[in-house]
Amino acid sequence: MPWCEPCERFWNPASVTTEGTCPACGAAVDTPAPATRCRTPWHFWLVLAAATIYLGWRAIQGIALLL
Repeated sequence: MPWCEPCERFWNPASVTTEGTCPACGAAVDTPAPATRCRTPWHFWLVLAAATIYLGWRAIQGIALLL
């Protein structure tokens, strides 16, 4: 677990800077493994695509009502 001694605070691996320092005070943080970027889950993209299709269809319906 990334722990900063001067701040006495636990940090998430994603919160620690790429150099492995504390974002608050800049001291070196003990990290057991290098922090990796998390990928966006596939179901987020599925919901985003569904929302885009739905809102696009509603826009077409709205334009059709005006004509």
